[in-house]
Amino acid sequence: MADPKGFLTTGREVAKTRPVAERVRDWNEVYVPGSLLPIISKQAGRCMDCGIPFCHNGCPLGNLIPEWNDYAYREDWAAASERLHATNNFPEFTGRLCPAPCESACVLGINQPAVTIKNVEVSIIDKAWDAGDVTPQPPERLSGKTVAVIGSGPAGLAAAQQLTRAGHTVAVYERADRIGGLLRYGIPEFKMEKVHINRRIEQMRAEGTKFRTEVEIGRDIDAAKLRRRYDAVVIAAGATVSRDLPVPGRELTGIHFAMEYLPLANKVQEGDFIAPPLTAEGKHVVVIGGGDTGADCVGTAHRQGAASVTQLEIMPRPGEERSAGQPWPTFPMLYKVTSAHQEGGERVYAVSTTHFEGDENGHVQALHLVEVEFKDGKLEQKPGTERRLPAQLVTLAMGFTGTDQENGLVRQFGLELDARGNIVRDADFATNVDGVYVAGDAGRGQSLIVWAIAEGRSAARGVDRFLTGASDLPAPIRPTDRSLTV
Repeated sequence: MADPKGFLTTGREVAKTRPVAERVRDWNEVYVPGSLLPIISKQAGRCMDCGIPFCHNGCPLGNLIPEWNDYAYREDWAAASERLHATNNFPEFTGRLCPAPCESACVLGINQPAVTIKNVEVSIIDKAWDAGDVTPQPPERLSGKTVAVIGSGPAGLAAAQQLTRAGHTVAVYERADRIGGLLRYGIPEFKMEKVHINRRIEQMRAEGTKFRTEVEIGRDIDAAKLRRRYDAVVIAAGATVSRDLPVPGRELTGIHFAMEYLPLANKVQEGDFIAPPLTAEGKHVVVIGGGDTGADCVGTAHRQGAASVTQLEIMPRPGEERSAGQPWPTFPMLYKVTSAHQEGGERVYAVSTTHFEGDENGHVQALHLVEVEFKDGKLEQKPGTERRLPAQLVTLAMGFTGTDQENGLVRQFGLELDARGNIVRDADFATNVDGVYVAGDAGRGQSLIVWAIAEGRSAARGVDRFLTGASDLPAPIRPTDRSLTV
């Protein structure tokens, strides 16, 4: 145990954010640089090194949290980094973007604020990069086997790195112009600066992984031909089909999916545009969807100079404390105030959009909504609660419904889909097509980054066994595993 009395003598303290007035004028990460290091060792010392550390169960990667907490407490950063990388290829991604189900499962969280596991994680990896402790790990010998990975999000990158280190020759195919998937173009710069992706890509290149951008399997290359070219294929194309809102006025100009809006803002930061082709500047913005993607739209609109920002959620507002129906160690649905929400705007719960209103030029100018409530398990409108919101830009951030089927990938491979539109796979993450595997949201459905990395690592083991007959690669989860929820 790091500090036997740490949880008694030290209160929970998290990373400090920069003042709102400062950070909305730039696209840098919202946290004060270096603010964690003076406090993080004591925070790591709050870990009790439990006999049964439920944080392991909360984390699908099975992160060795008590071990690297102990090293962080002792400021043995090299050892902490080694323990961190033992289970996680990209802790700088999860340390910034994961909602930390490990903290919800922390034993200390039964009756006290949980250990700041996520902050400890990001401190360790940032320190490791600064110290030069993160280096390429090329294989000692090559297997002579080749693998194509379709998609360069966290699942694809994790699978590619594991298989490259196992000695296989791996090529990652990405349909966008840069590597990273939703990490690159779906996550705003203020949540994770892209330098963190870029240096991991360079590490993977040095290990031997090849990258092919602006190549869409199904359109640019026939999927069946790709399968014949490689000994195995991993599909990690994500669940990229956005959920739509089929109400009157949906066809009006100015109504966009979140994944039409957010990438353009990121492309400005990449230097592709001086100003985004789609901007919130001077506009009344309405974001439909109360999740993390919606919050990303809110923060982006603030930085673009929106006249107002309103976020709508069809569900009632969650409570701020665990309810009896969501006991420890499950991941509770709580009222969450992100950095984007701290920057302003209005959040409206338990409402449903009835229709959009346009001007004489066919551009959206207002949104009409009504309050809703659940009765006997059904969502019903409350009469007399209709109202109109001004809206010159509307972003739809209501989640995703499955993997893309329009590009031909599913049909050309001949893949079997389940009722939700996800690619079916067996216990080894293998599809119904010999030598074709699937990892991440394409098989699981919309999920968290930590699940994507875990799936990539697990699918890599399945591929390695297929190619060589056995594998020493870890498989932290099964395809059927689910998060700790009620």
